This record gives sequence, structure tokens and C-alpha cells, in this order.
Amino acid sequence: MKQKWENKQSEDLFKAILCLDSLGEAKAFFRDLLTEKEIIEFSNRWQVAQMLYCKKPYVEIVKKTKLSSRTIARIAKWLNSGMGGYKNILDKVHRHNYSPVGKRLC
Repeated sequence: MKQKWENKQSEDLFKAILCLDSLGEAKAFFRDLLTEKEIIEFSNRWQVAQMLYCKKPYVEIVKKTKLSSRTIARIAKWLNSGMGGYKNILDKVHRHNYSPVGKRLC
């Protein structure tokens, strides 16, 4: 069954994202698309997903991200039983040994 968010507009957005060629292009596009607050929120969620993937304890995640354990639990739910989006990209990031600080993800 098709979800509410699955429509021509969202598909166009996802296709546009696939056209980005560099970090600079991604930064410019997302800064124009989203508010600063939204970028920070998405970045925090991504950080939580990475930490959960690396089996970090909730206490450490809460301390580092300042997000509630409820939000972290929601992200964990999507990581473990969502559509596979988090897992797919985290596996790719892990395989390519990429992390924002140039170290292994885990």
C-alpha cells in the first residue's frame, strides 16, 4: 500500500537528491530546502542512527546528542524494523570506512 508521502513531488525530490555531485552541492541544496533547525534535527537523528548501529548505549547517545531517550527509541525502531533506509546507508558507510571525522564508523 502506498504511503501518504509517496507521491510525484516526493519522488521528484528524491531524484533531485540523486543528482547531487559533491558535499558542497549537498550543503547548498539542503540549506536552501530546509531551515537551519531542520538540518540540525536531521543531523542529530543521523548521529543517533550511527551510534545505535555501532551498539553505543542509550545513556551515551543521550549525553552526546541531547536527544530524549524516546526519540532515540523511535530512531532505533526505524533502524531495526523500518523500510531499511537507515540500515542500507549505514552498511554502505561502514563498508566504505567513512565517517565524518575520517575514522571508521564503529
